[in-house]
Amino acid sequence: MGKPRVLYWFRTDLRLHDSPAFKAALDLKPEVLYPIWCWDSHYVYHSRVGPNRFQFLIDCQNDLSQSITKLNKKSKLFVLREPAVTLLPKLFKAWKISHLVFEKDTDAYGRQRDAQVMEQAKKAGVEVIVKSGRTLWDSDEVVKANNGKPTMSIGQLQAAGAKVGDVAAPIDTPKSLPDPGETSLDIEQTKPNAGSDMNEQFRDGEESSYASGIAGPKNDFAVPSLEELGMKPATTPHKGGESVVLDMLDGLLADEEYTGTFEKPKTSPAAFEPQSTCLTSPYLHFGALSCRHFYHNVLRVVEERRKAKKPVSEPPTSLTGQLLFRDMYFAAQAVLSYSFGQTYNNSHCRFIPWHLPSKVDVNTQLITGGYEVDDEEKVKWLERWAHGKTGFPWIDAIMRQLRSEGWIHHLARHSVACFLTRGGAYISWERGAEVFEELLIDHEAACNIGNWQWLSCTAFFSQFYRCYSPIAFGKKWDPEGNYVRKFVPELENMPKKYIYEPHKAPIQDQKKAGVFVAGDGQETEKDGLAVYPKPMFDFPTQRDICLDGMKNAYAVGLYGNDPKVLDGTWKQAFADNAEGPTEGKQGGPGGMMTFEDADGTEETHASPQKRGAKKQDGGSPAKTGEKRERSQSTLDGAFKKKAK
Repeated sequence: MGKPRVLYWFRTDLRLHDSPAFKAALDLKPEVLYPIWCWDSHYVYHSRVGPNRFQFLIDCQNDLSQSITKLNKKSKLFVLREPAVTLLPKLFKAWKISHLVFEKDTDAYGRQRDAQVMEQAKKAGVEVIVKSGRTLWDSDEVVKANNGKPTMSIGQLQAAGAKVGDVAAPIDTPKSLPDPGETSLDIEQTKPNAGSDMNEQFRDGEESSYASGIAGPKNDFAVPSLEELGMKPATTPHKGGESVVLDMLDGLLADEEYTGTFEKPKTSPAAFEPQSTCLTSPYLHFGALSCRHFYHNVLRVVEERRKAKKPVSEPPTSLTGQLLFRDMYFAAQAVLSYSFGQTYNNSHCRFIPWHLPSKVDVNTQLITGGYEVDDEEKVKWLERWAHGKTGFPWIDAIMRQLRSEGWIHHLARHSVACFLTRGGAYISWERGAEVFEELLIDHEAACNIGNWQWLSCTAFFSQFYRCYSPIAFGKKWDPEGNYVRKFVPELENMPKKYIYEPHKAPIQDQKKAGVFVAGDGQETEKDGLAVYPKPMFDFPTQRDICLDGMKNAYAVGLYGNDPKVLDGTWKQAFADNAEGPTEGKQGGPGGMMTFEDADGTEETHASPQKRGAKKQDGGSPAKTGEKRERSQSTLDGAFKKKAK
């Protein structure tokens, strides 16, 4: 038999350092090695990905490609413009591939895609090698060590990790690479069907990344550009790439006091230029930085300080502790699959009758990407929150930084998540998670979902009475209001006394500062002055409403997979005047008001829920629904949806 001909499929591992899967490919001592990336329509069309995260991905791909070429002038990252499920079977034959190697993906979408690819490889006689490398421990092994259950605390993760074994030592970066072999392609491109374009809002041109064939417009397998994606220009100042983050890490480790004593809750959410944390999360997401490489290098600094009897920080607040949180969320997702990303049918997510609940499909038991409007005012609140026009400068500064830069400090995330859910608007955490999915450059489905459940006190954390004030919390970290002045420029000249509550400033002080405080964010200028909106609600009043609502929901004690949540009888457990869409005795699935807006009901036999969907028992007419795009917790149309 001839030497192996290896296809290495990059996905969540855009690096050469410490890559167990890439090492496995090289250990085959292949005759040829093709480093490829399949340009997946799931992320182009069917997941929320804005220009900033796409640009960060493009940076990482170009950086990796250059690094590959430095090791072999004939090689590069070959970006092939077709989804893997249709492309790889053709490549197996065209390039005479004997082995397919890739890093394990525990995301729900990734698992199902990879299962289909592995079945295709088996039929083609191609051997598949899969290695874990995205997390400190293999998430599936952690789950086994946790008795098949999701890890819902750091303690559970640490106990399970101890059973799995020590975190593997980093693997050396290769010093050379085999040639890629012949790269000409005489195969027909299967162009993906865009269907509903989730990212249309971010495009100002036509999406054309598939228009010029598999190898791109110059037939050189180049990384697509934002222009080809039809995307608006990126505004993030953060540049992606393995070489970028390794330089950053060198600087971080050189400051051994910062590294060794880092405690995340003590870092400032108001810091900018530079930020107060190390900002490695987007590089971990795209795999430009190995989490094990990061972990062991930080651990080395900590151990050296400990031997020298210098102060050190400990998990969970230390830098290594942040990596443990990441593994905890990944292992939880590995068990719960698609249900992890929703309340409906989620055994570990508390049921809260939030405003703007997700629509669901009762057949697949998945959310559909739409939400039901139980209160028109809450739609306005959601939009004002998402665009930084709430009238609370601390919240607005955070959301505007997120929209502009694609990154915000973890305590800033806490502030705006609490404000939207249990500490202010009482709107479903799923709506907030969708906005973060669009805007974050470090969006990791498992971590984003887990953090929103944590901050909404629906899972992982239950101290719902601990609320972040949108006024006092900002003052604590930044009494001068410099962060607000940076990201809410219309308040740049507002006196310190009023910077967090500009609506209280006398009209003469407003005029002197060059701003009117009026309206709901629709108006941006009046009589030659900037306009900043009034608060969208009275915070103390809303906080009390939310606290009462949370107390009530906790007392009822339902979870997302409770039969009452699935069949709509959950309303019987709540008083008509309880917060959220609780009026009446018969509701819809997963917090919906009725079954009328639920998908899949027309395929089931008549039921009391379906027959009662036209009108609630309390006499309120069913409200209309608001269409939202499909999120990463739902599945691309290329696959059959399955509930778990």
